[in-house]
Amino acid sequence: MDLGLNGKLALVTGSTAGIGHAIAATLAKEGARVIITGRKQAAVDTAVAALKAEGADVLGFAGDLADAATAEALAKAHPGVEILVNNLGIYEPKAFEDIPDEDWRRFFEVNVLSGIRLSRLYLPAMKAANWGRIIFISSESGFQIPAEMIHYGVTKSAQVAVARGLAEEVAGTGITVNSVLPGPTKSRGVDEFVGALAKEEGVSFEEFEKRFFTEIRPTSLIKRFASTEEVASLVAYVASPLASATTGAALRVEGGIIKSAF
Repeated sequence: MDLGLNGKLALVTGSTAGIGHAIAATLAKEGARVIITGRKQAAVDTAVAALKAEGADVLGFAGDLADAATAEALAKAHPGVEILVNNLGIYEPKAFEDIPDEDWRRFFEVNVLSGIRLSRLYLPAMKAANWGRIIFISSESGFQIPAEMIHYGVTKSAQVAVARGLAEEVAGTGITVNSVLPGPTKSRGVDEFVGALAKEEGVSFEEFEKRFFTEIRPTSLIKRFASTEEVASLVAYVASPLASATTGAALRVEGGIIKSAF
């Protein structure tokens, strides 16, 4: 299927690895020009070189996009973004009573405000062109707040709310705004984290994965970690002109963990 993304300029935040990198790679394969971002220049350079070696049309930008001045510098350097994928995010298991105010602020700055700022910066040009795509990469944790990292879950709920409100604000235009909700995904970070836990317990990754979906996420219907490419495929479709009637939605790619048909 031709998604009609040839020549579109896409920005994917937090895209040097994991879900963000898979999204950037998928968009590039569909013919989009993609801006890779990350905090460290070396990581950005490595990711850009890897995709260029595959024939992708990619650019790079290094900086902390939780910082307002950095976001403005990015928008100034690349003002023509047509597809904005707000993927930048952090997570950290921590007991609620051990989460200080500074952690709550840091999680909101990175997970929520970074996407709000970039959406605010790029929306005027999208309105002028009467076309654009804004996608927030949320999580099933935004609907089923995990007790082990409540601050993370709350920020993911906030992203869904922002996306829906912004979709209302651009109603009747050629701009769509959606959130995408991955579940447990075998990204680099998860792979390393789960691999370390499995090693501590003296079991294989596969054995730990089976236990995880039996004991911790028992409502999963696929009973495994999704791949980053599976998440990226949905994002690429939502970013395309083919998805013009999909807006204001919280789109799930979480393996059926959320026990609801709606």
